[in-house]
Formats: sequence, C-alpha cells, structure tokens
Amino acid sequence: MTRTILDIHILHTLPPSNVNRDDSGSPKTATYGGVRRARVSSQSWKRAVRLAFADSLDDTQLGERTKRVGEAVAARIADLDPELKDKASALAAEVLKTAGLVKKEAAAKKVAANKSKEPAQSTDVESGYLLFLSHRQQENLAQAAIEAERTGAKLDAKNLQRLADTDHSIDIAMFGRMLADVPDLNVDAAVQVAHALSVHAVDNEFDYYTAVDDRKHDNQETGAGMIGTIEFNSSTLYRYATVDVDRLHDTLGDTAATGQAVKAFLLAFTTSMPSGKRNTFANGTRPDAVMVRLRDTQSVNLVGAFEEPVRERQFGDRSGVVGAAAEKLAEHTAEVEGAYGDPAVAAWVTHVGSRTAALAALGEVLPLPGLVDAVGVAITDRLGTPA
Repeated sequence: MTRTILDIHILHTLPPSNVNRDDSGSPKTATYGGVRRARVSSQSWKRAVRLAFADSLDDTQLGERTKRVGEAVAARIADLDPELKDKASALAAEVLKTAGLVKKEAAAKKVAANKSKEPAQSTDVESGYLLFLSHRQQENLAQAAIEAERTGAKLDAKNLQRLADTDHSIDIAMFGRMLADVPDLNVDAAVQVAHALSVHAVDNEFDYYTAVDDRKHDNQETGAGMIGTIEFNSSTLYRYATVDVDRLHDTLGDTAATGQAVKAFLLAFTTSMPSGKRNTFANGTRPDAVMVRLRDTQSVNLVGAFEEPVRERQFGDRSGVVGAAAEKLAEHTAEVEGAYGDPAVAAWVTHVGSRTAALAALGEVLPLPGLVDAVGVAITDRLGTPA
C-alpha cells in the first residue's frame, strides 16, 4: 500500500543560548560520532510546537494536557450552565470518575461535597498523570454532566469514554495520548520528533555575571549585589521530524483537517523555539535551511550526514559551519536515496542565502509560506480530495 510520509529536515543556528537544560541547569548534550554535541530534546521542541499552534489554529482544534482536569471540566460546566457553578467541581469529579479518567479516591471528596451541597474547590480533583483531552472532549464531558444533573439520568461509563474518544484535537492526533488506566482511549502519535543535535562538536561555556544594587550609593561599600554563573553553548543544529499523514488522517477522519494540521505543524516546527533562558540570551533565530521530502515508503532521518562532525572551514570568502553542513546534508541525501533506490516523491526547500544553496537542487525552492502551501496541496491531493 502506498503511504504518505512527510520528512522535515532543518539546519538551525543558535547563538549563545541554553534553551533546554538538564537537572543541573546545563545545556543538554549527547555524544554522537565520538564527540560531544549540543542537544535539544524532542519533548522540549514538541512543547514549543504545541504552544505555537495557537497562532494558526482555533481553540476548538486544540487540546489541553493537565493533571487539573477536574478544574478544566468544572470551568466548562460553569460556563455552559451558570446555575450549576457551585456544584461544578463535584459534577466534574463524578463524570471523570465514572469515565475512569481519575482515580475513584481522588474524586470521593467531590462526590461527598455534592451530596452535602457544600461548595467544592475544583483544584482538588487531579488525575494521577498529565491527561490530554481536546477542548471539545472537555466540553462533551461537561455537557454529559449537566444533562445527568438536570434529568437525574445515571452517567454511563461507556458513553463517557466514547465522548473522550471522539472529536480529537490536532495536537492529540499528532503527538498521541496514552492513558494507562483506560488503554482503549490511547491515540497513536502521527508525528515523531528527533532530538536536535549540533552538526559539530560543542564545549559548554560559563557566563560569570554580577548584578548591582540600585540603592547602594555609598562609595565605601564595594562589591556586587549578586553574582552567579549561567552555562551556555552555541551550535548549528540538525533538526528532524516526520509526519505519518495516513495515521493522522485516520485519527482526524477528514482530509481538509489533515491538510490543515500538516501545514500548521510544518509552520510551527520550523519557526518555534523552546523558551529556556530566552530573556537572558535573546536567541530567537530562524532556520538557515528547511528541506521537506514527501515519501511513499518510510521515513528517513538523515542525521548520518553529520556522524563525522563538521569542522569550521572556509566557505567562499567566509568561514563557518553552516555552508559545510548544507553541502554534507545535500550529499548524504542523494547518496542514501540512490543507494536504496528510494527517492522522494516530491520535495521542497527554503534556504537563506548562498551558504545553503547546495540544498536548492534537492527540491522546489520556495519561501516558507509558499512551501507550506505547496505541501498542503500535495497532501490533500494524495488523500484524494482536491485542495
């Protein structure tokens, strides 16, 4: 069966920064090709993508991942039926407990409070883990709670689970959902994101800083009001993500929604940035190059282009690593696809300046908005519905 796989390859240079820290506050790293590399975790960049979705998608197309799911459903109950505001938390607890989305003991206080007609605080009911529900699923559960309260009907677990398993948001369809307590509600992720790695060796550095007390006017009192250090590094990253368009379409159930989701992800993944220490370093750069390849067999991560680390060298009349990285990525792409007889069905490239021009031969060169639109057209055409 012919598949539709979208691979996204990005070269992205960061100045001094610490966008993703480990437990000691140091920039994350990994050893690859025998040398230490800068690393940004996939989880960190997926979080940045989810936040960026708000710029291009409507609230009804998105979800919320939280332990405070009782608070979220209670707020929707209160919005939909203000007369139930005082009972909203207890009603939310009951509907979530019946659906199996929170532990029974976690909801017991809410149920008791409802029976005694005492007001309850919505923050008391939490799931034991981050629970990913779409905003429409939250509203569906809230509506069911209101209807049961108004009619006296008994809540039905299977129906509530059905409400939590329909109307999936784009971010749930893309990044998946795992519910250990209710495995029937699991959603397979359609997107995989690799840890971003620098294409070259990296050594972390330290910034020693001081802060001056603004109210210290006595010239005889010397010294800083505060001193400290911040660890950072600089890097040119290879970033990679892949979208299983068929799986995404199966979850969303609609060609137009799938095309919109792919375009939103492509834009968000390309332009987003994890937020760690951004006030300190102002490291908000755009990628040097974006290469998107549409495949009909399987996804192909091209990080092997950089197993041998790129070393700074002359590139024309300039020095640096971006030009060499672009050449290595272009060469490796052609070699891999040639060796396995598995060329891309279609490809597009957005690149900045002459340093990354080596990638231009690997696809249709377009500015990013045009690339996103072209990918959207190709996706909807392959799914069988005109764009």
